[in-house]
Parts: sequence; C-alpha cells; structure tokens
Amino acid sequence: MQPGHAGVQAPYYALYHFGTSGAAVAAATAGTIFTQMVQMEGPRSLYLGLAPALTRSVIYGGLRLGLYEPCRYVCNYAFESTNFAFKFASGVIAGAIATALTNPTEVLKVRSQMSTSRISTIRVLKKIIAEEGLKALWKGVGPAMARAGCLTASQMATYDEAKQAMLKWTPLEEGLQLHLMSSCIAGTASTLVTAPIDMIKTRLMLQRECKGARAYKNGFHCAYQVVVREGVTSLYKGGFATFARLGPQTAITFVVCEKLRELAGMTAI
Repeated sequence: MQPGHAGVQAPYYALYHFGTSGAAVAAATAGTIFTQMVQMEGPRSLYLGLAPALTRSVIYGGLRLGLYEPCRYVCNYAFESTNFAFKFASGVIAGAIATALTNPTEVLKVRSQMSTSRISTIRVLKKIIAEEGLKALWKGVGPAMARAGCLTASQMATYDEAKQAMLKWTPLEEGLQLHLMSSCIAGTASTLVTAPIDMIKTRLMLQRECKGARAYKNGFHCAYQVVVREGVTSLYKGGFATFARLGPQTAITFVVCEKLRELAGMTAI
C-alpha cells in the first residue's frame, strides 16, 4: 500500500502519523500498567513511575509503529518488493531504532518504581546522572533493541500481511472486524516470537554473578542449554501469560491506531 495523505496537509502528516501511533500504544499500555501495578503493589503504586511509563509509551510507540511504514517504503523503493521478509526487516529496524532512542525513559520508569520514597522523575534522572553517569541511561539497551525489533517485526509484518491477505481473499473491507481479526493474528505471532526471548532474558537476569563458571554464558548459550536439557517446549514456559498480556495489548493498539488514523484523515495501515 502506497502512502497517501487522504486529505491531510503535508506539513501535518508526519505529526499525525507518529502521533496516532503513540496515542494507540499509550492507550493499550495504560490499562496493562494500571491493572498489574494495583494487583501487585496497591493503588499507591500507580504514581511510581507512571509519568516515565506513559511518556515512553507515547514516544516509543509513536516511533516503533510510525517508523515501520517509512522503512517499508524504503525497502519497496530499493528492492521493488514488499514481501513478508522486507516487512519483517522493516519492523526489526523500526523497533530497534525506537528502543535506542527511548531507553532512558525505560530506565527511569524501572528506577522510579523500585524507589522506596516518593521522588520526582526529574530527581531520579539527576541522581542517576550524578552517581552513574549519562551512559547509565542506556543500560540494557542491546537486549532491549533485539526484543523490540522482534516484537515490532512480528506485530507489524504479520498485521500488515494478514490484513492484505484478508482484503484479497475474503469479503472483509476496511473496518473494525478486519482490524480486530488481523490484530489477533499479529498478537499470536508476537507471542510465538517473543515468549522464548522473555524466558531467556528471565533466566539470565536470575543468574547469580560468581567468580566460577556461570550456568549461561550468553543468550544463545542459554537457549541451547534449555533446549538440550528441558526440550524445545521449555522455551515457551510462561507463554500463556505472555499471550494474555500481549494479545489484548496488540489488538487494542491496532484497532485504536486505525481509528485515530481514520479520524485524522489518514490512510489505513
């Protein structure tokens, strides 16, 4: 699908493009944040890290979803093809760039939520820079970029491909039913791709540092050891919990994003 303004003036198109994406992700993320934090820590916890969490959702979501289409158009221009492989690659690039740019907000969110005292996000930021240096705001950016790339690729490429296939082979037209069905397929694909990554990340994070040999040297070694010792299905431990979170979030994101694009006078994804 080629880009179109559909009545939107060129100077505002980029703003609407990234704005609708960010607002959609923020809407989907807000419900998950509120529910999890109230269940685990009580109503007071809603105020710990809320500002950086929503800021990250708007900026990160806007970049992650918003950069996908430009990347896809570049692939189309360079290779004259928009097959699934190029769509997946576009998602990987978009997710990685978005994470690299917004990693500081993720660090601030985690630090704010872990803080035992009520201090503002600005004070948390100043404390991190003063005690650990500016580079501390990009801690864990490598694994985060890898996961975000896989997540964005599986979500966007699958949603895009599923939507185009249903438009071509079924009576469905642009609308809620098409968007909901496509997003459910995308949510399932995202779970299949990211569940093993989350499991490996958890194993590595729980591994205690010691002077002797560690159980897992890196992510690839961890995956290999898990498959050899526990079987391939062990990579999907906690997969249902991942789908319970990611499935609805994906559906809300795309349905809201498509509606906002329609209201803004933009073409559908």
